[in-house]
Amino acid sequence: MNDAALKSDTQDIVVDEVFPHAPETIWETLTTGELIGRWLMTPKGFEPVKGKHFTFQTRPAGAWDGTIHCQVLEVIPNERFVYVWKGGHEGNIGYGSCLDTVVTWILTRVENGTRLRLVHSGFVTPKNDSAFKTMGEGWKKVVPSIGAIADEQD
Repeated sequence: MNDAALKSDTQDIVVDEVFPHAPETIWETLTTGELIGRWLMTPKGFEPVKGKHFTFQTRPAGAWDGTIHCQVLEVIPNERFVYVWKGGHEGNIGYGSCLDTVVTWILTRVENGTRLRLVHSGFVTPKNDSAFKTMGEGWKKVVPSIGAIADEQD
């Protein structure tokens, strides 16, 4: 077997939006459990603290119970928030297959607001192709809804 066969190719989902809100408002929307529950899913055990473990619950599939296991990796208030996103089961193919990825939120102050960049990285091809497609479409809907929640915070 050659070295190329041992290396996995990965894909990243990237979504960029500019919101007419201060970084502090967007940050609050990204890092407050109750607000996260309004634009994504309600987290269990969530705190925006490095090392903190928390979970999301989604639709189960096959041998997977639908639990997404997360751990906060980095917290730079109003600038950067990073966490692990793991789920799935090795016995599943397609939806619910093993997923070991990282979600990174980057906030940049721009004129009249904040640029929010989501990078959901580490989708292994072809194993995670189903999740990459589904979540890529999902994040493109979810990220703009963060602005609607931020509108209410101002």
